[in-house]
Order: sequence, then structure tokens, then C-alpha cells
Amino acid sequence: MFEKLKQLFAVADDTGNSDNMTLELVTAALLLEVSKADFQEDPAEIDKIRNILLQHFSVSLSDINAFIAKARETGNDSTSLYPFTRYINDNCNNIEKYQLVLALWEVALEDGRIDKYEDHLIRKISDLIYLPHSEFIRAKLSVIGVE
Repeated sequence: MFEKLKQLFAVADDTGNSDNMTLELVTAALLLEVSKADFQEDPAEIDKIRNILLQHFSVSLSDINAFIAKARETGNDSTSLYPFTRYINDNCNNIEKYQLVLALWEVALEDGRIDKYEDHLIRKISDLIYLPHSEFIRAKLSVIGVE
């Protein structure tokens, strides 16, 4: 158990890079958490996650698939959103946090409806990354088409 914790909270090396956490991996992990929050992993939601990652990060499709596989592994090993939201808080500004929440809403709506569990999880993530509630609502309204 302690080995898993040490791996998860690996101290950054001299160059400042962490072997375990990257913005791409953290984003993929959070998007995957939303996709499975309603207890149904819809293939359309996984495709949406791939498209979001391709659109926002300069990585190849094979890298995206590797990120998703690693995020699934990391997400299954993790019992908390804290490592992911801490990384976001340490490395992102409010505009980037808003973009993340917007992407979370896009994944939640991909199957045509926003489940109460998806809504709750996105609200929780938004609170943990200290995104103002008005921005949380603005992102939701933007995705569902009300502005």
C-alpha cells in the first residue's frame, strides 16, 4: 500500500518533471471518471475524450490511447480525486480550469443526457479546483446550449 502511495505522490526530479503526473494524464483521468460516473461507459464518451485530448494537447492518437490506458490504471488504483485536482490547482489558471470543466460537461452530455452522478462529480471537481460557482454554471449552460 505504501509503495502505491509513494508512486502516486512521486517527488519531482531535478528538472521539475514528475514521472507519474502530467496535465494530459490528469485530464484524461478526470474525463474518464465522468464517463463512468453513471455506471455506463459509453463508447461515444470515450471517443469524445479522445477528441478533446487531441484538440487540446499536441499529441498523437497513439499517445492519447496510451494516456487513456494509463489514466484508467491510475484511476482504478486511486481512491480519491485529490491527487488529480491538486495537480490542476498547482499547474493551471482559472481559464484552464474553466476549459477543463467545460470538457467534463461535454463528456457528460455526449450520450444525450447529464446523469445526476455525472452532475455531482463535475460539481465536486469544480469545487476541488476552486473554480467559482458562476463559472461552473456558465460552462454547463454553454455545453447544453443555453447562453
